[in-house]
Amino acid sequence: MAQKSIYEYDAKKLLASQLIKYFPTYEYHSKLLVITPDTNLDDLANRNPWLKNEKLAAKPDQLFGKRGKAGLLLLNANFEGLKAFVKEKIGKELEVGNTKGILERILVEPFVPHSKEYYISFTSDRNNDIIHFSFQGGIYVEENWDKVTHVSIPIGTDINSFNVTNKLPNLGDLTDVLIPFIKGLFQVYVDQDFAFLEINPFAITDDKKIVPLDLKAKLDDTASFLHQDTWGNLASPVQFPPAFGQKMSKEEEFIQSIDEQTGASLKLRILNRDARIWTMVAGGGASVIYTDTIVDLGYGNQLANYGEYSGDPSREHTEMYAKTIIDLITEKPDPQGKPKILIIGGGIANFTDVKATFTGIVSAIRKSAEQLKKANVKIYVRRGGPNEKEGLELMKQVGKEVGVPIKVFDRYTHMTRIVPLALEEI
Repeated sequence: MAQKSIYEYDAKKLLASQLIKYFPTYEYHSKLLVITPDTNLDDLANRNPWLKNEKLAAKPDQLFGKRGKAGLLLLNANFEGLKAFVKEKIGKELEVGNTKGILERILVEPFVPHSKEYYISFTSDRNNDIIHFSFQGGIYVEENWDKVTHVSIPIGTDINSFNVTNKLPNLGDLTDVLIPFIKGLFQVYVDQDFAFLEINPFAITDDKKIVPLDLKAKLDDTASFLHQDTWGNLASPVQFPPAFGQKMSKEEEFIQSIDEQTGASLKLRILNRDARIWTMVAGGGASVIYTDTIVDLGYGNQLANYGEYSGDPSREHTEMYAKTIIDLITEKPDPQGKPKILIIGGGIANFTDVKATFTGIVSAIRKSAEQLKKANVKIYVRRGGPNEKEGLELMKQVGKEVGVPIKVFDRYTHMTRIVPLALEEI
């Protein structure tokens, strides 16, 4: 599972479109807008008259929390108050923890008067989906975590046959609204492949309507191909933005785009474009092991990237991934002619076809041979799994064919043994 955060705007839109299937009395106002530095607020109000006719709430929508404690919430404001808030905040640099970034998105919606705030979230572990509920929601929920009730539900359980009521504190006269809401929300969490969903707080109006006020969510982005009708068919499709303060390079954006086209996993994070050690590792666990080994050997400052390809990606997708890595490693040859290292590593695969993925990598190497030689790239390969013998032989042969130094190791060489061998070149 690859957990990726989504904007609150997208999370609320997704929730509004899906929760009504399981909780038919859910009524969402759909008055939700995003303001950017390019937004003309008067034009926006002309298209959305409620901005001038209702009290408003506004806040940043850029994947960071504790906005209330940071004084970044606007509540119970009129349109002129919103304009002043936007003018003061939008386009300005903020410091969140140790991270600095520019505020580029403000979420605005109607202000909902309420006297009581509630908390609910959903998480998962190996065996259970877990409901977390509290009567004491809001900015101090962490300080009152001992008052949160945790209900573990074995994965695969039909929530409608599970007695949630007996697992929660006495809900009193709110039972008839909260239990259907919690069960409906649980079904959305499971069906839409959420990895994390938190509403803190939500309010209950006098006529017992539930209104999510603040919402945080993560989706399993490897499931995006399963949800084109919901994630991709909203008024604006769900986005997987970078964390606050981060900017994705064009290469990272490209890999993300092809990752979203497949049930496999293709990930890339560039750490230092000028570094000399690059990795192309099969498997999320293996990528951590190779990265830790490089750092442990004292070469963290020369580590250029972090990422993985896994889940049996197609030959075509693997070729695109490999070509992106090769273009990066050959972009700037070392000014002193020192070699660069590409480690193509991995454990022993259970189902990934080593020959198929290596066929894609070999194609990328063949097309980029002159680039690799000009940048003095040396390649070290270690892999095991289905069709490994044929795949490794492909690697040996392409090295001889195009004149790129490629050293190949099979499953009988310890997974990280090639790291110190490769680092001898640095």
